Amino acid sequence: MIRKTLLFLTIFIFFNSFNIVFGNENFFEEAKKKFDEKKLDESKFLFQRNIVFNPKSANSYLYLAKIFNSEENQKKEEKNLKTALLLEPDNEDAMYMLIQIQLKKSNYSRVEELSKKFIIICDKLCAKIEKIEETLKNIEPKNDS
Repeated sequence: MIRKTLLFLTIFIFFNSFNIVFGNENFFEEAKKKFDEKKLDESKFLFQRNIVFNPKSANSYLYLAKIFNSEENQKKEEKNLKTALLLEPDNEDAMYMLIQIQLKKSNYSRVEELSKKFIIICDKLCAKIEKIEETLKNIEPKNDS
């Protein structure tokens, strides 16, 4: 009985130690470095790996969206932007990129809705508001939510 308990405790401590050492890994910095070096495949892998260990990393989703933008994969770009905004609703980079997608789709009502939120949260990208509003004036209303 004591041996079984000891074995159980040993296994329990081992797995908890493993989780402490490896469960909190953060691949974001290395992924960002690879992204800045234009090594997009490597950075994509590391951002995805970071999400496995840190599923609430809004910036990992944002950078994945940027990678998918460069790959011209709008569906995955938009999915990652929406996830980033779900985790961090005041992420102005993600909001601006999502507005750009909706502008490409000529989705007037969605751009208008996102623009109102963007005006509230903008900090470093506030100068982009005029450009968004000007583009809004030039598109016909189309309600594709």
